[in-house]
Amino acid sequence: MLEGKSVVVTGAGRGIGRDIALLLAAKGAKVVVNDLGGSDKGDGADDAPAREVVREIEAAGGEAVADFGDVSQLDDAEAMIETAVRQFGRIDGVVNNAGILRDMIFHKMTPEAWQAVISVHLNGSFNTSYAAARHFREQGSGRFVHFTSTSGLIGNYGQANYAAAKLGIVGLSRSIALDMARFGVTSNCIAPFAWSRLIGTIPVTNEAEMARVQRIKEMTPNKIAPLVAALLSDQSADVTGQIFTVRNNEIFLMSQPRPVRSAHRSEGWTAETVLSHALPAMRAGFTPLERSGDVFSWDPV
Repeated sequence: MLEGKSVVVTGAGRGIGRDIALLLAAKGAKVVVNDLGGSDKGDGADDAPAREVVREIEAAGGEAVADFGDVSQLDDAEAMIETAVRQFGRIDGVVNNAGILRDMIFHKMTPEAWQAVISVHLNGSFNTSYAAARHFREQGSGRFVHFTSTSGLIGNYGQANYAAAKLGIVGLSRSIALDMARFGVTSNCIAPFAWSRLIGTIPVTNEAEMARVQRIKEMTPNKIAPLVAALLSDQSADVTGQIFTVRNNEIFLMSQPRPVRSAHRSEGWTAETVLSHALPAMRAGFTPLERSGDVFSWDPV
C-alpha cells in the first residue's frame, strides 16, 4: 500500500506513534521515527525509544531512521523533514502524533503549563507541516495526518491547554486542506481512543472514573494505525479536511461546526430582544456541557 513512500512520524518511540511507525513500515513505507524521548510532561530526553523502534522495523526487513528532534522547535522540525529527503530521497507523509500532558483545573492553570502543551501539540504540528509543505507543493502530492482529541472536540475536565491545542490542530488541518488541495495534498485529523502513558496520567478519583479508565485500557494503540496507513495511501486522495475518531474496532466520522438554528428580526436586534427572542429560540439547539465519556457512553466494540 505504501511501497516507496517516505513518512515522518512524530512521537513514534512509544504508544500510538510506535504502532503507527511499525505498521507503515510493514506496508512498505520508509519511516523517520521521531521521538525526543521526554517524560509525559515533556521533561528530559532519551534516544532509546526511537532507536528501539528503528531496530524493530529493520529486524522485520523495513527501512527506518531515528530522529530525536523537538517538534516545538522549528529548526528541529525542518531537520527531521530534511532527514527523510536525505535518507529516502523524498517526503510523502507527515504524521503529527507527538504530545505531552500538563493537566490542571483551569483556575490553577499556570502560563508555563499552557505554553508547554500549546508548543508541543499545536506549534509542533505547524512546524513539521510547514517544513514539509514546500516539498509537497513542488512534487504535487503529500499527506498530513494530525492527531486531535475528543478533549478538544467535545470536552474534558482539567485540560484547557490540551483541549485548546487539539481543537487548534483541527483548524490548522482544515486550513492546510483548503490551501494545498490544488497541489494534490490532503490533510486530515484523527482523535484516538487508546491506552497510552499520557492517558495513564489521568487522575482517578471515584469508581466511575476507574471504570472509564478500565474501558480505555482495552483499547490498544495498534487499533489506530490502520486508519493512518489508509489516509497516507494514494487510494485516499479524495479524503481531506475530515475528522475521524477511532475507538477500538469503531471508526467515526465527526461532525464539524455548521449552523443548526437561526433567528432574525426585520428591525434588527436589541439586547432585550436577544434575551426574549433569539436565545429562547435557539436554546433547544444548544450543545450541552459534556465530556467525551458522556458522548461515547457505551463500551467499545
